[in-house]
Amino acid sequence: MAAPYDVCIRGAGIVGRTLALLLARDRLRVALVEVPPPPSAGQGDVRAYALNAASRELLLRLRAWPDEAHATPVTGMDVRGDDGGRVRFSAADEGAAALAWIVDVEPLLARLAEAVRFQPQVDVVQAPAPAALTVVCEGRASTTRAEFGVAYQVTTYPQRALAARVSCEKAHGGVARQWFSDGNVLGLLPLGGPDGNSMALVWSLQEPRADELLAATPQEFETRLLAACGAELGRMSLASERMAWPLQRAQAERWCGPGWALAGDAAHSVHPLAGQGLNLGLADAEVLARVLHEREYWRGLGDEKLLRRYERARKMDVLAMAWTTDGLQQLFAQPAEPWAWMRNWGMRGFDRSGPVKRWVVRQAMGRARQLLRTE
Repeated sequence: MAAPYDVCIRGAGIVGRTLALLLARDRLRVALVEVPPPPSAGQGDVRAYALNAASRELLLRLRAWPDEAHATPVTGMDVRGDDGGRVRFSAADEGAAALAWIVDVEPLLARLAEAVRFQPQVDVVQAPAPAALTVVCEGRASTTRAEFGVAYQVTTYPQRALAARVSCEKAHGGVARQWFSDGNVLGLLPLGGPDGNSMALVWSLQEPRADELLAATPQEFETRLLAACGAELGRMSLASERMAWPLQRAQAERWCGPGWALAGDAAHSVHPLAGQGLNLGLADAEVLARVLHEREYWRGLGDEKLLRRYERARKMDVLAMAWTTDGLQQLFAQPAEPWAWMRNWGMRGFDRSGPVKRWVVRQAMGRARQLLRTE
């Protein structure tokens, strides 16, 4: 008796739902395993994702891009070091509408869920179903990965990421801001459109300081935040609860085997300072769907040699991003004066580097991948 499904996707997060929609377009029958979330007393997810042009194009093709109110274009970026170093990026310099878009988590999940609901090739199920191919999209804490005997090599950072929403006295102007200081990385991401004054805060903090700021009263937290980033945006006030999670760099030793593959955080995770985590996961989904679409007619969906094509196509891109973010984190974690002088000198030089700077910006925007796909 033939398996009722072609592909079973374990994990119905953003990457899992995106992959399901891509495979359904090839008339593959997909079982999407969705485990109901535990009851929570929180006020919603305060995280936001920075999505590049390639991710936006993918989600637009799937008709899953959020409304304008929940996808704010980043027209500029301002990155500051701890001793006068500064790098600025502009969408206008790249001839682009935006460098990235800051997207709220829950509206994006809702649009993907709506697209899945109207896709007859996808069944949302509560338990894994037999299929020619199982794709694990359960995130870094995946249990299925261990069932396939895959080791997940984790390097922990002595940091936690603290996220919250803040309201600013002045409009953000569509500019994303980032500060490196004392081994900590503070990011403020614009929300609510170009004229908005709401921002998503992501603060990668050394462990003792993370505990202090989580325990601080809202007033104390706002004072510490203002001290860390200055008064450029005026007074800031907390607009949400604070949440935090440990930071790590991780890589699965294998991404595939006979009849199975890993994607997204189940396969890899990187430091969030570059905001590329979800972009990497969405690229996984897109490349895996393309590899399956282009397979020889005689190869099955679970053919290990076929799935190795996907692993080879994605692994170096992910490793390059992991090394880059890890190197930056290590560089700015060094307190000694020679290191401080070197990194800030490097930032100033990079800001004036012309073609090098432009190449890096295009990589982060996903423009290079878009050009390769259209050639």
